[in-house]
Amino acid sequence: MLPGRRSCFTRKFRNSPYRIQQANKLKWVDEGFEMLVFSDKSIHSNDTNCENLRKELAHSDMLVNVAIKSQQSVEWLQTNSASIPNVMCFESSPSMGNKLGGSYARTKGEENMFGKLANIAKSRSRKESLEVVKTVSDAWERHNSDDIRFCLLIIINTYIKPIPILKNLRAKGLSTLNCMVKNCGSKILNCLLDPNCRKALQCLNTCSPTDQVCNYLCVASYESPNLEAFSLCVLQKNNCLELDAEIPSKPSVAPLSMFRGEALTHEIAEDLFIGWLGDLDWSWRVIAGQNPAYDQFSCQYQLFYRGKAKGSFWYEPVFQVRTLEGKLVWRRRRYRVRRANVPGTFYFSVLDNGVVSKEFWTIIDVCDDLSWGLFHYHGAAQAAGLSYTGAVLVSPDGMYPPDMGGRRLVAALNKCSIKDWELYTVDNCSCNNPPLGLPEGSGLHCKVEVRDLCC
Repeated sequence: MLPGRRSCFTRKFRNSPYRIQQANKLKWVDEGFEMLVFSDKSIHSNDTNCENLRKELAHSDMLVNVAIKSQQSVEWLQTNSASIPNVMCFESSPSMGNKLGGSYARTKGEENMFGKLANIAKSRSRKESLEVVKTVSDAWERHNSDDIRFCLLIIINTYIKPIPILKNLRAKGLSTLNCMVKNCGSKILNCLLDPNCRKALQCLNTCSPTDQVCNYLCVASYESPNLEAFSLCVLQKNNCLELDAEIPSKPSVAPLSMFRGEALTHEIAEDLFIGWLGDLDWSWRVIAGQNPAYDQFSCQYQLFYRGKAKGSFWYEPVFQVRTLEGKLVWRRRRYRVRRANVPGTFYFSVLDNGVVSKEFWTIIDVCDDLSWGLFHYHGAAQAAGLSYTGAVLVSPDGMYPPDMGGRRLVAALNKCSIKDWELYTVDNCSCNNPPLGLPEGSGLHCKVEVRDLCC
């Protein structure tokens, strides 16, 4: 996958669109990466497809085989991929070989491919190989598009070319402990003496550094003042883990330019965020999203409003969490919102359990009758070393619009490089007694009257 070279991806035909989407998104990381997707039908064809695949394999840096089980396909790939230094096989025939950095895995008695990979140690220690294998295994098993892409990137980063966004995977060692003890001793002690804070740290220790689903569920399950103080000191103020993350620049998406025949202004854009608030007790409810870390939570209410201070604007999401101990609790966050240069784009910031997250939001589309809207965001928690992108599809009641939004919604999703099958539907059942309400003195619509919002 180096510039000027290629990686091949073979898999059963029915899932090729999914793999093509992954290939497109790899270029967000590095324009030099090129991933070609072939179905195993190419192997059995007598036309140019088979010859094209053979030629691509001859100068590829990496081959990923998924669900290749036919013996004819297996034998053909084994013959034609001998020169490729990195070959990974997922959900494929046990006879398929796996190779990393030019070395084969040959562990007897191991049925799991990841067990076989554990013996690969060319140019690196066994410990490092085990860490790579575990990270890849965990990412693949999460079965969502972001983590499967990460699975490919971790192999590229280790065996082909360093990837800057993965620098936070490196262990920091003794310097981390020294920084924590020197600067945050009392915060650490208070956390360890607090059952919830202690459980949060134990939970986080079981998560992969880049598994945002696992990490955020741990935080949302066990949040407490002591956890916030611990994170604020260790991560935000002193950066003891030496982590860093930037807001992703891709995909670059343009905001809605017109609403009800009028050019979008900052005031109208804010009114679209405010949405149904005033007629209802909330601005919008989330139907689905494209970030599993946040879309795992049910009953998501959005509250957008103007603050008491002149020019201030706020966003407060309210959502339900089923904790790791089975309790059902409500959580609420408070984001400061500032206008960006282009109407329909905004900067968000929040202090979430001691860690600052900064985000860039774009209003992609809002239907004229406000039956649905689509908002996109890029974000990063710099001190936690996490960057992310996502989108939320919203409506007044949390239900899909008629005809699932039709071509207009598909076009809006395409602007964000999102396919409808990448969305995670939010569970909006049993949403009893959400803690809504606004601070005293809050303001609502400026240009669009509440009565005009009704269908």
